[in-house]
Amino acid sequence: MDSVPATAASSAESVTVSADASAKVIDGKLVVKQVREEIAVEVSRMKDAVGIVPGLAVILVGSRKDSQTYVRNKKKACEAVGIKSYEVNLPEDSSEEEVIKHIASFNSDPSVHGILVQLPLPRHMNDENILNAVSIEKDVDGFHPLNIGRLAMQGRDPFFVPCTPKGCMELLHRYGVEIKGKRAVVIGRSNIVGMPAALLLQKANATVSIVHSQTKNPEEITRQADIVIAAVGVANLVRGNWIKPGAAIIDVGINPVDDPESPRGYRLVGDVCYEEASKVAGAITPVPGGVGPMTIAMLLSNTLESAKRIHKFK
Repeated sequence: MDSVPATAASSAESVTVSADASAKVIDGKLVVKQVREEIAVEVSRMKDAVGIVPGLAVILVGSRKDSQTYVRNKKKACEAVGIKSYEVNLPEDSSEEEVIKHIASFNSDPSVHGILVQLPLPRHMNDENILNAVSIEKDVDGFHPLNIGRLAMQGRDPFFVPCTPKGCMELLHRYGVEIKGKRAVVIGRSNIVGMPAALLLQKANATVSIVHSQTKNPEEITRQADIVIAAVGVANLVRGNWIKPGAAIIDVGINPVDDPESPRGYRLVGDVCYEEASKVAGAITPVPGGVGPMTIAMLLSNTLESAKRIHKFK
């Protein structure tokens, strides 16, 4: 999916705009619409050609409101593109064995091509044991250590790339941001976003630095970057003076901050101070509406890829 659609292609020139203009907005919702249309076409092509419909299984343990919302959104997104979704809801006090038993049955079910365990899991469970139980061929979240290991090695490709960093890269590609030979800084080194994002940028031939809680002079390092991916979960951490004029900024943070004006009493902001950064950057993702919607779109893309690979469908 690296074709640049007309709507995003026109922005390729404006990504290196001069510092006095305001940044091009990298519109996640627009890209998601394009990605979903492409996936829907492929899903129906596969169904017509070989009678296979990609299937995604989601396992939810407990009843956290935010997790239930995510799972509901994933289900809706699957329906919208013709992917079949399977769901298991287990009570909070389930044992690890029970969760692993469900994973095993999805591992051996040929109609399931992707398995996702909704995180966070309850405290009494060991995430690693559970995530490792998912077959590497169906690990659409890309969290299996072997998938991450393959991502880190030259000349190897993982079965799947984790969805949020994959979404970050997709936004850069679709907006024609040059990565090869550029300096990139990733702020945050989590297993889910920061670290795989840094590996992906490196695979795309950027020169990559990772800024984290122990980094001295993070603003100086960030200011050298042509591309910044911020994924630390600290509201408005990255200020305008951290940013090189014309840089492309991908903001993964989604942080609630108090806002008496808002009906909910809070609003969502990113890790980057948008007001300041958008005056300096060449291109920037908004929060919400930037990286957020991409995550589920990439999950659908991974599920389709998995079904194609398992059934050797080109």
